[in-house]
Amino acid sequence: MSSERNSHCTAFVLFAIVIIAIIAAWVTTLEQVDTRTANTETPPGATGLAKPRPPLDRAPGQPVKGN
Repeated sequence: MSSERNSHCTAFVLFAIVIIAIIAAWVTTLEQVDTRTANTETPPGATGLAKPRPPLDRAPGQPVKGN
């Protein structure tokens, strides 16, 4: 009977340790989450959107022609 209670107590302690570890991981993750919201203003120093490039003069798989 004593060993049965001891095994239940051990299982409970291990379960409690796992629950505490999960809660600690959750709390530390919440601290690292950036809660800023997106806006449409560009930050200083931003260069803008990417410029479109002209199409290549060859099909995929064809060798590049020398100049």
